[in-house]
Amino acid sequence: MTTSPDTWKEFERNPISHSAAHHIIAIAELRETAGYARVSDVAKRLNITRGSASLTLKTLKQRGLVTEDDNRFLLLSKEGESVANAVRGKKFLLYSFFHNVLGVSQQTADEDTCKIEHLISNETANRLAKFFRLVTSNDEVAESLMAAWSKFNKPCDHNPNGCPACNVDCLMSLCEEE
Repeated sequence: MTTSPDTWKEFERNPISHSAAHHIIAIAELRETAGYARVSDVAKRLNITRGSASLTLKTLKQRGLVTEDDNRFLLLSKEGESVANAVRGKKFLLYSFFHNVLGVSQQTADEDTCKIEHLISNETANRLAKFFRLVTSNDEVAESLMAAWSKFNKPCDHNPNGCPACNVDCLMSLCEEE
């Protein structure tokens, strides 16, 4: 695997930050459950100060993702709704994959999902969704794969040169559970 020296800079070009994603999702969820969303509601939902919520929402308004109506209720623009739906979809997909396919605990799946739900591309999410649909289908090959996965417990020989999952160091020893 060769990575361009500038690939890490793509993180800064991500269309939405972690915090902004949570603000947009909070607005969408509040509007769905309560029928409206105010700055104070977003702050309460995210367990942050009203001032902190206001700062992030100001940026989201400037970017055209969030608007306000005449009563100062928060609304998502069409683009804001698209972002909210994409992030929520990725969140559901990643959580389901981590927990239901990989067998990660609910808490770890939730925490890891939260860290990356807004970062992965639509292309990667689309391919992951197809893979998830396959491995959770009644397809004979999928059932065989999942049965083999649930039984797989081959010990790691800690040989990065002979392992397709490793590179310079043994990934298993770098990521051993504590």
